[in-house]
Amino acid sequence: MMMSFFDQFASPSFLGIPLIAIAIALPWTLLPTPPSRWVNNRLITLQTWFINRFTNQLMMPLSVGGHKWALLLASLMVFLITINMLGLLPYTFTPTTQLSLNMGFAVPLWLATVIIGMRNQPTIALGHLLPEGTPIPLIPVLIIIETISLFIRPLALGVRLTANLTAGHLLIQLIATAVFVLLPMMPTVAILTATVLFLLTLLEVAVAMIQAYVFVLLLSLYLQENV
Repeated sequence: MMMSFFDQFASPSFLGIPLIAIAIALPWTLLPTPPSRWVNNRLITLQTWFINRFTNQLMMPLSVGGHKWALLLASLMVFLITINMLGLLPYTFTPTTQLSLNMGFAVPLWLATVIIGMRNQPTIALGHLLPEGTPIPLIPVLIIIETISLFIRPLALGVRLTANLTAGHLLIQLIATAVFVLLPMMPTVAILTATVLFLLTLLEVAVAMIQAYVFVLLLSLYLQENV
């Protein structure tokens, strides 16, 4: 029984072919394409307003050189939100519960920010490894600690997204199982548990959006240190 709770995180396959590629590509087909007309429908207007507001807020602390990342970060934000939201539907698979996928997003983008900092301002980029005013005996220790913390950043990005989504999905499944078990024996308790399940589902919708935002926001902060 306990093993079946984790079956939802197994990558689905059909005839031995992994279907995770379809799960990753499907969100792009659901997003409406803005037409060339000036007057759009309400859905496209809302989508455009949301992307513009998010991009302006994300790019505000960055210098002009960091604005080149606006399209990439906005696209990543919309992509992660769509995947996380689709994963809350019944009989669906959430690719972002796979640590390998999240690390595949986190490591290249984090490495790109580090490379940009080393290329454009190597002195400032290396200066982050040693705080100003450090006593001489502590310099080697602090350099090692700051280097380790630098390389932990992509791991923290991937693990944070994976852990939050995985915990939410497991909790929803546990409470839903409790509702079905309690319904024939204690209907009143089952109804109260179902109410908790509904509220938890609303919370998971918020978590799905917040975690996508936090992922992109932390990337923008790493970029801010290197541009």
